[in-house]
Amino acid sequence: QVHLVESGGGSVQPGGSLRLSCAASGSILLFNNMGWYRQAPGKERELVAIMDSSGSVNYAESTKGRFTISRDNAKNTIYLQIDSLKPEDTAVYYCNGRMFYSSGPVDYWGKGTLVTVSS
Repeated sequence: QVHLVESGGGSVQPGGSLRLSCAASGSILLFNNMGWYRQAPGKERELVAIMDSSGSVNYAESTKGRFTISRDNAKNTIYLQIDSLKPEDTAVYYCNGRMFYSSGPVDYWGKGTLVTVSS
């Protein structure tokens, strides 16, 4: 069982930046995909960015240009850099790791880190 732990959330003013981290208890190379999702109050969880094992990245349309996903294999950690934060970015941000098995995909989730953007 691999555990994912997010950190780096907090309260920030509009226009500010944050870097979220997600540390895995094992090698992140075990995952076929790793990514970030977010859930705003009263809304469903949505994709922010995802990176596959080759390093290919996809962003949600709403996050292109201000969000950057990256990883450090040696530290078993992925990151999400968020710039020019907006109030609508307020959400709990979750780290996800997905493994593909012959029986289907298995998702691993962290407990989330809260980002609040307010003046």
